[in-house]
Amino acid sequence: MSFLIRPAEEKDFDAVTAIYGEAVAHGTASFELTVPGRDDLIARHDALVCQGYPYLVLEADGAVQGYAYAGPYRARPAYRFVVENSIYLDARARGKGYGKTLLMELVSICEKAGFRQMIAVIGDSANSGSVAVHAACGFRMVGTLKDVGWKHGQWLDTVLMQLPLGAGGAMPPDAESLPGRMETITKTA
Repeated sequence: MSFLIRPAEEKDFDAVTAIYGEAVAHGTASFELTVPGRDDLIARHDALVCQGYPYLVLEADGAVQGYAYAGPYRARPAYRFVVENSIYLDARARGKGYGKTLLMELVSICEKAGFRQMIAVIGDSANSGSVAVHAACGFRMVGTLKDVGWKHGQWLDTVLMQLPLGAGGAMPPDAESLPGRMETITKTA
C-alpha cells in the first residue's frame, strides 16, 4: 500500500469537496444538511490552519483518497488543550487502512503540539466503521447522545469517544506548547 499523507493544499479541494459533499448529501457522518462549496471548505481550512491546527490529506494512486483535520473542541479558553477530530474518506478508499493511518498521523501531530485530549464526535451511532477506526487508534467510548440530529427523515445519535494525548490529564499542561499560546494566537489573527 503506497500512499502519502501531507498538509492539504488549495489544489486538493476539488477532491475534498467531492468527498465531503457525498458525506453530507448521502451519509449521516456529518449533520450538515447543505453541501458546502469549494470556497467554503477552503475558508474553513484556512481558519483552522492559521490558528495552528493540522489539516491533512491522504494521497494514493495520484489522487486524494481522504482527509482529516483537528480543530477546537469548544471556543472557551479553558478547552484550548482539547481538539476535536474529523476524518472523511472517499467511498472507494474505505476498508484499506487509510482511515486508521490518517487518524494516527493526526493524533501524532496534535500530541507534539501539546494538546492533551482528542475528542471524536461521531455522527450516527450506526457508523460502525468510524467507531471501529477510533477504537483501533486507542479512543475509548465516553457516551452516546440519543436522537440529537434530524437528517434524512430520521433521528440520529452522536457517539463521543476520547483519546488522551501525551500526559493527558495526569499533569498540568505546558504553557509554551501551541495550545498554551492559542488564546494569544486567536486574538492576534
